[in-house]
Amino acid sequence: MTAVVLVVTVAACAQRPAPAGIQDPREAQNREIHEFNKAVDRTLLKPFSGGGNSLPTPLRDGVSNAARNLDAPGNVVNNLLQGRPHHAVENTFRFFVNSTIGIAGLFDPATEFGIVGKETDFGETLHVWGAGEGNYVELPFLGPSTERDMVGMAVDTALNPWRFVLPRKELNATAAIGLAGSVLDRGRYSETVDSILYDSADSYAQARLIYLQNRRFKLGQTAGETADDAFEDPYEDPYGN
Repeated sequence: MTAVVLVVTVAACAQRPAPAGIQDPREAQNREIHEFNKAVDRTLLKPFSGGGNSLPTPLRDGVSNAARNLDAPGNVVNNLLQGRPHHAVENTFRFFVNSTIGIAGLFDPATEFGIVGKETDFGETLHVWGAGEGNYVELPFLGPSTERDMVGMAVDTALNPWRFVLPRKELNATAAIGLAGSVLDRGRYSETVDSILYDSADSYAQARLIYLQNRRFKLGQTAGETADDAFEDPYEDPYGN
């Protein structure tokens, strides 16, 4: 929490201009972690996600839907911290619909009703508060990130609303559902992920570029080098970032 306080204290009240280029002073260490993550993907995620593709489509979709539904309360909290009550209301209503009509989030009737929602995180909250992107980092098991988003992930974990309302056993179950959803999504985007990790001449540079372009686009930072079309980050689902 000390790091969060320092970031928020130093940050300006207004959002900073869109970052230009790539700040990666620890590239050597990041590349080592990238190779570790590739080994984990090759040994664990890729085989398990491939097995998940053999499951019936309704089952795969149900697990993925449930995992996303469990993220909804955290989205609402961050919506409010960002001063976006309209998104908070939409995400709350979406969570209610999918948790009831959608049977604990296994189905997604909210989308069919036009209630799409707004996925977010504390990294975006820090951006709204004025915190800069910081240097690029690659995290063990979690993949591409930035210093700001790394702090955001830590805060999202610490302030996960489920931690305050669920007993330990049920809390562990929600974590298991989230992990299962990530593994299944790894299988869903397998062609894209494999092309980045195993077909690129420099998978680290490619993954870094795609992550930063997609993240900046999501945050509305589309000036200069980030004005390209939106990229779908292949690491977002596999690593939860």
